[in-house]
Amino acid sequence: MIRYEHPLNERVRTLLRLEDLFDKVAFFSAQEEPYDHHAALVILFEILDVTGRADMKSELLQELDRQKQALELLYKSPENLEGDLDLDQILDDIQTSSQDLRTVAGKIGENMRDNEWLMSIKQRVGLPGGACEFDLPSYRYWLHLESEVRRNDLNEWITPLLPVEKSFRILLHLLRDTGKTENHTANKGMFQQMGAGKTAHLLSLKLDESLPCVPEISAHKFALTVRFIVASSRQKTRIYEEDVAFGLTSCTL
Repeated sequence: MIRYEHPLNERVRTLLRLEDLFDKVAFFSAQEEPYDHHAALVILFEILDVTGRADMKSELLQELDRQKQALELLYKSPENLEGDLDLDQILDDIQTSSQDLRTVAGKIGENMRDNEWLMSIKQRVGLPGGACEFDLPSYRYWLHLESEVRRNDLNEWITPLLPVEKSFRILLHLLRDTGKTENHTANKGMFQQMGAGKTAHLLSLKLDESLPCVPEISAHKFALTVRFIVASSRQKTRIYEEDVAFGLTSCTL
């Protein structure tokens, strides 16, 4: 099965972008080759851009605190026996994550923004072909260092961002755990449901990976529409004109 997620507000959209970027950084920084570490650094710059808002840290803290209060109420209720959540562990994780996030001084990623060398590279990689050796000879030198040296540098730059990563992963775990999956069929590649987006923050759609189509999701508080498009890099966009069975989960924080 392939899972396709569709965020229904800007906050969840940002969390999903951060999850994707941190997963890629973890992958590329663990590799050995210079090009892998170049990719990791470019993605780190993307994380800086996504977390560049001054209120990012306060928003994460507010949401963690809101979830903590809701879970503490649930903890006192017999309903906490339902579901797969380990409330003790999650409450501990929220407490630890909030404390760690409060220790982050200044703006998120300030350690990288204060590094003149890194910012000179960030400025160049934003241009097509801007990171060529004749533009950034010192960066070329860094890429020729031992892989362990480069990895240590990457870890040094990533470490101050880890409280942010832990925070959004907790929130996404809670968000995804709230939904219940319903099975549906899109007749001739089309599906519509009224009122599906009224309270949901995230829609998660599961599709058999053997089907040669991908979902195109449009949702608002009045209706959800899913069109299944033929998955092809060679043909014009067109509807997959067969019935498609899929699972749909509506998730709310």
